[in-house]
Amino acid sequence: MEFVEAKTILTKVRYGDDWYGVDYNMNLYRGCCHGCIYCDSRSNCYHIENFDTVKGKKNALVILERELSKKKDHGVVGIGSMSDTYNPFEKQYEVTRGALKLLSKYDFGVAIDTKSDMILRDIDLLKEISAKNNVIIKFTITTPDDDLCRIIEPHVCVSSKRYAAVRALSENGIFAGIMMNPVLPFITDGDEDIRKLVRLAHENKASFIQTYMGVTLRENQRDYYYRKLDEHFPGLKEKYIRYYGDRYNCSVPDYERLYRVLTEECDRYGILYNMSDIIKAYKKEIIRDEQLALF
Repeated sequence: MEFVEAKTILTKVRYGDDWYGVDYNMNLYRGCCHGCIYCDSRSNCYHIENFDTVKGKKNALVILERELSKKKDHGVVGIGSMSDTYNPFEKQYEVTRGALKLLSKYDFGVAIDTKSDMILRDIDLLKEISAKNNVIIKFTITTPDDDLCRIIEPHVCVSSKRYAAVRALSENGIFAGIMMNPVLPFITDGDEDIRKLVRLAHENKASFIQTYMGVTLRENQRDYYYRKLDEHFPGLKEKYIRYYGDRYNCSVPDYERLYRVLTEECDRYGILYNMSDIIKAYKKEIIRDEQLALF
């Protein structure tokens, strides 16, 4: 694996209240080899050349420890927003595991986005962090159908394995759930698909399901996505062009009704879906040693 220079690892965010209450963000790798046909991170605006090739960051853990040690706000650190931190190279290099050790050492919380069940390797550290701060694990599951999953997300474990990972984390006391993002118009937006996805989430003890009921398409990512539609869903590209033109936000047709299908099923099973409710459910009051010393 090629390694690239990095000046910083940890970035303060301003959108935390709108996105799982994260306080910082970091990506330990550049690029992703999962091959998901819809990935917005492939867009030119992120300036990641050869996105499908994973690259490490030189001295990532040294830089991260230096940054963590200087932070007074021991908030929640988001991992995996641009590329899945549990890529195949993580088995060898264990950069993510090293980062979790540092988050635990300095009493930070963590919010992880992933499609990989490799995260189960790190249950011990997630439980350790959870004992001191807040932890939330978000599995992207776009379809309950493993065969369809293999087409739209070809180089990562199938949906059934992700469901099983959600269950394993939940049974170990880790707050875990599902990002049903994106929802692909005319592919994964069927009523029964959504109902099945929610039912399986319930059966596998997911605490939440979050979605924006659409897909984003821009620049080179739109071209890439359309090439994959031609390859796997002949004729569908033309339908997208007629329906969406060059729009960036491509919400599924009949968005409001389909969202009601989701929320009604979630209510039926007691699964959270509002962002504010999800944040409130996983975040707990953190009392620091220095605070206790005052008493």
